[in-house]
Amino acid sequence: MTKLTELSVVFRTQSDVEASIVRGLLESEGFKPLLSSDIPHSVYPLSVGELGEVRVSVCTDDAARARKVIEESREYNTSGIGPLNDRLSELESRLGYSFRERDLLRHALTHRSRAHEDPSPEVLDNESLEFLGDAVLGLVIADYLFREFPDYDEGQKSKAKALLVSAVSLVKLGENIGLGAQLLLGRGEEKSGGRRKPSLIADAFEAIVAAIYLDGGLQPAEAFIKREFEAAFEEFKSSGAVAGLVSDYKSSLQEWLQAHDRPLPNYKLTGTHGPDHRKVFDVEVRVGQEVVARAEANTKKAAEQKAAEQALKRVLSSEEA
Repeated sequence: MTKLTELSVVFRTQSDVEASIVRGLLESEGFKPLLSSDIPHSVYPLSVGELGEVRVSVCTDDAARARKVIEESREYNTSGIGPLNDRLSELESRLGYSFRERDLLRHALTHRSRAHEDPSPEVLDNESLEFLGDAVLGLVIADYLFREFPDYDEGQKSKAKALLVSAVSLVKLGENIGLGAQLLLGRGEEKSGGRRKPSLIADAFEAIVAAIYLDGGLQPAEAFIKREFEAAFEEFKSSGAVAGLVSDYKSSLQEWLQAHDRPLPNYKLTGTHGPDHRKVFDVEVRVGQEVVARAEANTKKAAEQKAAEQALKRVLSSEEA
């Protein structure tokens, strides 16, 4: 006679959706979980417990390890139906927009690491929304510059747009609304400090722009963007020039590289020329092994700033392309 596998319940809930999420989590860790319920319309391998309760069971020999996986996930997992809805409500208040389809907001916060760990078809990462959000953001900012600065030529408008919607700017805006704490991450990304990664925050900000656009159309998306960029717009207007957007190119370049998970810049004095009383310093800036820009000036500090400015223009141009 074949011996039946003994099962132990490792998770109980009143929600079919939450039970499915836990099942997906355990399956991603190599377990073979089974769902059981006494709900009449449900069809599960087992039928134990009280009416309306959904249970997740695994082989008894694996139960302790499965409970540990679930407990570790709970340390950062916001998949619980109630807690996540509460947090999404708080985020909606910060965004100044209430979603008709809240799944769009959940989608915008979901990093690919989370989607890879959860095989549920309704769990999608935010990369496609990020792509759309970048386009919507670019349209609104371009429209603003076109209307507010009609005397600027195409080059000036392009430079201003690149600086306004750069990753550095998006990270700051995302941090202002607490996006890092709201991200839905996989366990590996969570443990590696994903909530503090600038690139993830910037991507989520663009994804939220897309989510608002899909949920309510261009008008609420535009209103959100203009509200979030209000301080940047005012600063830009008061500067009176495109160059006024950046006063410390070295800091701005470093922030951009950090936001894109790139190596920090390295400045090297490559030589000097001219008489002692009018010496000119030659400086190059490297990112990793690549020489990104070179510049010269009457002081080493000024040469580094000029090199950083050229490097920043180059990386922003490549981002636009």
